[in-house]
Amino acid sequence: MSWRKIPMKFPGTCIVCNQKIEVSEIGLWAKGLGVKHEKCAEKEVKELKCIICGGPAGCAKCEFADDCDRNMVSELCVCKKCGDSKESFLDYQNAVKKNYSLLNLKI
Repeated sequence: MSWRKIPMKFPGTCIVCNQKIEVSEIGLWAKGLGVKHEKCAEKEVKELKCIICGGPAGCAKCEFADDCDRNMVSELCVCKKCGDSKESFLDYQNAVKKNYSLLNLKI
């Protein structure tokens, strides 16, 4: 789900700072989530961890950043360094097996 920049038709409350957003002020809105100030959205950047190395996944530079809702996406992202390695798929499979043993059940 993406945030849409809109001029406020009604007063609202920012879900980040809990301050009022006035009518005609520009706010960011997402259906079912609420509204927030533009300045609050800039501060609020969630960084996911790389499933392989545990370091930052590089969300701010990710090619999917515009479409990714980091509050809804799983913790199965891979950083650029790990993704560019020769054995990235094998490393990914091993990391998932290690971190999510429940997925390894054989029925």
